[in-house]
Amino acid sequence: MSRFEPATVNLEFDKRVGDALQDQELRANFRGAMDFLMGKRAAMFPDKEGLEALRTQGEAIRNRCLSQLPELLEQFEQRCTENGIQVHWAETAQEANAIILEIMHKHDATRMVKGKSMASEEIGLNHFLADHGVECLETDMGEYIVQLADETPSHIIMPAIHKNKQQIARLFNQKIDGVEYSENVDRLIGIGRDVLRQKFFEADVGLSGVNFAVAETGTLCLVENEGNGRMTTTVPPVHIALCGIEKVVESLRDIPPLLKLLTRSATGQAITTYFNMISSPRKPDEKDGPKEVHVVLLDNGRSRMYADKQLQQTLRCIRCGACMNHCPVYTRIGGHAYGTTYPGPIGQVVSPQIWGLHTAGSITKACSLNGACGEACPVKIPLADLIRRLRYESNNSEPTSVPAPRGQGALRKRSEAVTWKLWALLLHKPGLYALALFIATRLRALAPRRIGPWTRYRSAPKPAARSLHELAAQRSQSNASSQEHGRHE
Repeated sequence: MSRFEPATVNLEFDKRVGDALQDQELRANFRGAMDFLMGKRAAMFPDKEGLEALRTQGEAIRNRCLSQLPELLEQFEQRCTENGIQVHWAETAQEANAIILEIMHKHDATRMVKGKSMASEEIGLNHFLADHGVECLETDMGEYIVQLADETPSHIIMPAIHKNKQQIARLFNQKIDGVEYSENVDRLIGIGRDVLRQKFFEADVGLSGVNFAVAETGTLCLVENEGNGRMTTTVPPVHIALCGIEKVVESLRDIPPLLKLLTRSATGQAITTYFNMISSPRKPDEKDGPKEVHVVLLDNGRSRMYADKQLQQTLRCIRCGACMNHCPVYTRIGGHAYGTTYPGPIGQVVSPQIWGLHTAGSITKACSLNGACGEACPVKIPLADLIRRLRYESNNSEPTSVPAPRGQGALRKRSEAVTWKLWALLLHKPGLYALALFIATRLRALAPRRIGPWTRYRSAPKPAARSLHELAAQRSQSNASSQEHGRHE
């Protein structure tokens, strides 16, 4: 799988966007897929009032759980430990990778199968394990396809949504021995399953993500459609669950409303095919299941988000991807243009906070602030407001009272800052503003013809020959003269 390189996000963002806009096949694939997903979601929520009531309930649940997050995490650890699940804490991606590798070494493990886990993409687990001699195979069909193509996921729910069936048929034909070219979708799915099934039985360790972690019972909840999650968490003798610390909810009663919002917003399904609840390793009287279960609680910048009351809303996300499906920018450029693990509106909020504004702050530019993402979000995250805040922080050099996002002020340009300060000065001094206006209108012929990116696609603005104030005064004087002339007649 192609390696995610955080250092390239800001540097290559404009080029990636330009390349994506030139790719007509890519744009057609995304347009069709996003229209399909938006239609399915709309069909699942025909009652607008009912949808709003459910969104309000989901928002309230997530806010309540986040308000108690430190206590719930301690309770979750205690319940897991009582259930026989081993809990590990990772402050950074490096610590999470090291913990997982240590578990692999403890069991002399060299083969891992993975259920779908965006957190593992976030920490770069596949390449880290490969560098240490561990074979790591994706078992979600979409993840398997992008791994086979040496790419990264382009959508957090449907990783290979950027590919059509012809592209997948060519990929399987070229990369899997003995497979003939076929555009039959059922045949393609069957080929993938044939390859993966044997891998489940050969794997030493299975790794999954976590959709919800229940503090009350120490239960890991995993939502999926393909059955690979259940195979990953039950067939290998060791199961490792990688869980962001924000995924903890208070009790099992919190799950049904959130699950209803997640599946209907993500794929337009009333319920997914599988909903796995894992509360312990295999017990003596049970016939299947792993002998060991580990859960790695990942921070990786989430505590910093939590410390800021506005940015804390980022942690309400249940990773449904609805914001991407409804984003006009994402629909046109696709997920790879962002260059991060998390693309689209939620990626524009999450990624700069994990990797820093100095690394990923540029992707906040890929937003028209139309607000469609916030309206689609099932837990009412004000994504446009958060993107606007991160844009501000990218250029803000003033200290804040809370831990500021990493890389604060990294995109600030001295020339731009000076320009805005001059503009503010003019607006505060009416006499100076009038003088500047007079000079600009009289010297309009000297206006620059190239003004950075603005003139790349537009003509350069040119001051009018006379200001609006001058024209108004001229018209007023003309009217007064006409009236005076009329009285004399």
